[in-house]
Amino acid sequence: MVSIARAHPNIALVKYWGKADDELIIPVAGSMSMTLDKFATTTTVELTASADSFELNGSRADAKATGRTTVFLDLVRRLAADAGLETATASAKVTSVNEGPTAAGMASSASGFAALAVAAADAYGLKLSTKDLSRLARRGSGSASRSLIDRFAVWHAGTSDETSFAEALAAPEMAMVSVTVNAKAKKVSSRDGMVATRETSPYYQAWIDVTHKTLDEMIAACAADDFTRVGEITETHAHRMHAVIQATEPPIRYLAPVSWQVFDEVAAMREDGLEAYATADAGPNVVIICRPDDAAAVAARVAAYGAVETFAPGPGAHLVDTA
Repeated sequence: MVSIARAHPNIALVKYWGKADDELIIPVAGSMSMTLDKFATTTTVELTASADSFELNGSRADAKATGRTTVFLDLVRRLAADAGLETATASAKVTSVNEGPTAAGMASSASGFAALAVAAADAYGLKLSTKDLSRLARRGSGSASRSLIDRFAVWHAGTSDETSFAEALAAPEMAMVSVTVNAKAKKVSSRDGMVATRETSPYYQAWIDVTHKTLDEMIAACAADDFTRVGEITETHAHRMHAVIQATEPPIRYLAPVSWQVFDEVAAMREDGLEAYATADAGPNVVIICRPDDAAAVAARVAAYGAVETFAPGPGAHLVDTA
C-alpha cells in the first residue's frame, strides 16, 4: 500500500511553547495559527516487509530523525492493531520532501508530521476523523496538530490525549509575509528549548498564565473580525515568548540581530500608516501579518533583510490523489 499526503506549515499567532505532558505532547496552554499556502511537505508512506526507513529531501535521514519517525509509526501500528487490521505488523518506507527551510523556525516539523499522520493513517488502513488525525499528528510534533486544519486553527490544550486537538477558527482576512534571514537549522531544537525554558526560566509560570489569557483575547478578536487587535496580540505575544526563552540558563537566543531589525521596520511601517505586525517562531526568521491588499507593500519594505515570501491562508493536510 502506498499513500501520499501533503501538508503545509502553520505560523502561530498565539504561540505554543511548553508541554504539560512530554510523552503525549499536551501543551501547557492552547494556541492559534494560520496554515500557509506554500512551503508544503509531501510525504509518501509505502508499507514494506523490511525495516522502517526515512528519506528526507533526497537523502537518508539521520538516526535521530529516523528514530522519531519509527516511534510515530509505532503509534499508527498500535491503532491498526486495535482496529484488528492486518497492516499492524508492517514496516514502512517514508519519503518526505520539504519545500521550505527545515528546522529553521518555519514550522517544517508541523507540516512534516501532519503529512506523515495523514499518509500513514491511510497506508495502514485507518479511518480517522480530522480531529483524530490532529490528535495523532500532535504526537509527532505539537504544532502539527494545527496543520491538519484549513486556514486558521485553534489548538485546545486539553488535559488528555482525547481532549488535546485543533479545530477550525474563523478569523479576519489577512496575508503573511515571511522574511527568511537564515535558512540553516537552528542550534537548539524547539523540543530542547521548551525543556530548558521549563526547567530554568524564572518567568515560565507567568508565560503559562498569560498565554491562557491571550488565547481568550485572540478568540474574541477573531470573533469580532478585528484585524488590528489580532495584530497587536500577535506581536506582543511573540515578544513575550522570546523573552521567556531568553531568560533560560544558559540563555537561548533564537532571534538574530537582523530579526530585530525586521521588527523595527514593521514598527516603522505602522508609523507610516501601513498596518502590519511581526511575529517569529523558535528561529531567526520573521513573519509579518497584514491586510491582503497591503502584502506587496509590506514585502517591498523588508526585501533587503532576507528572502521574502507572501502567503495566503492555506489548506489543511490532505491525501494526494494518485489516480
